[in-house]
Parts: sequence; structure tokens; C-alpha cells
Amino acid sequence: MICIITGDIIGSRKIKDSWLLSLKNALKVVSKQNNKWEIYRGDSFQVEVETENAIKTAAYLKACIRINKPADVRMGIGIGDIKSKRKKLSESSGDAFVNSGAAFDSLKQAKVNLAIKTDFPDFDEEINVMIKLSLIAMDSWGIVAAEMVKLALENENVLQSELAVLSGRTQSLVSEALKRAHYSELMEMDKLYRKKLNQTLSK
Repeated sequence: MICIITGDIIGSRKIKDSWLLSLKNALKVVSKQNNKWEIYRGDSFQVEVETENAIKTAAYLKACIRINKPADVRMGIGIGDIKSKRKKLSESSGDAFVNSGAAFDSLKQAKVNLAIKTDFPDFDEEINVMIKLSLIAMDSWGIVAAEMVKLALENENVLQSELAVLSGRTQSLVSEALKRAHYSELMEMDKLYRKKLNQTLSK
């Protein structure tokens, strides 16, 4: 089982290209290997990550793009098997790719910027409700909130006082930004997603 995230940048033609460097750097961070991601058609991308990291990865990619306001990102998360693995990610095939494409294609109709599809409909229904609720917070991230979420995800298990030093901001400002971003609730959702995923896959 692997996870494929297919995405594109919303309104990329109307904004300057600062998002492109942010996207490239973010994809390098989450894939950990250069051949596990690809940018195509100018503003579309695919990246392969571990299944348990799907939600956290999506949140990280969104934070990296939201720093370049008004840029935003649409993503379809697909989990499944892989059939043939080619050098170019977009030329590989398997259920993970089909599910990712289907999740991405469903976004406009559902009027959301993030969705997941697996081979388990009950799991999808439950997780997609959680995702919709989380988007109430994520879709309203301002630049500072997005910066703090990005920094917190890059430096997990680090105290807020240390995040303040890293960001050059006061601890109260860091705390306020993460609270505004609903970061702790997002981490609870990530934990629940991992638990439900393990339960579903071990059936």
C-alpha cells in the first residue's frame, strides 16, 4: 500500500511564482527522495508518501502554499496498491494512482480542496467528514498561521519556546498563531486517521 497525493495550485496564473519554489521545497521535504515527486502542466503535482503520513503531508503542503497568499492548493489523496513503477511518477500505475485521481476529480463537485479515496468506502466516508471539518480551519490560515504550522510540522516534539527562537517571534505570538490555525486539533485528527487506517488495513 502506498499513498499518492495529486494536486494543483489554485489561481496560479493570477499570482507571482513565489509558490513554485515553496512547492518544490515542500515536495522534497515530504518525499525525502527526489524521484518520488513530480511537477507537471506548470502548476500540477504528484507525490508519493507513506500511507500513515497522508493527512500530515497534506497539511504541510497546504501550509507551504498558503504562505504565498492568495495562493492555495487542491489535493486528492489516494491509497492503494501500485502495479508498475516507472521512473516518472505520472507514468506509474495502480490503485493508489486511480484513487488519487478520483479523489482529485471529486473536489470541484464537492466544493472542497482536499479529499481521500481508498478501497474502503466506510473509511473514506468517515475520514472525508473529518477533512471537511478541518478545512474550516485550514482554508482560513493567514500567512503567519501557515508559517507557524509549517515550522511546527518541520520541528515536531519541539517546545513552543524553541519554535519562537526559530521563527524570530515571541512565544505568545507563536502560541496565538498555532491556536488560530487549530494546530492541536489537526494533530488529534492525524492521530485518529492513523488509528483508523491501521484498523482498516488489519481487517
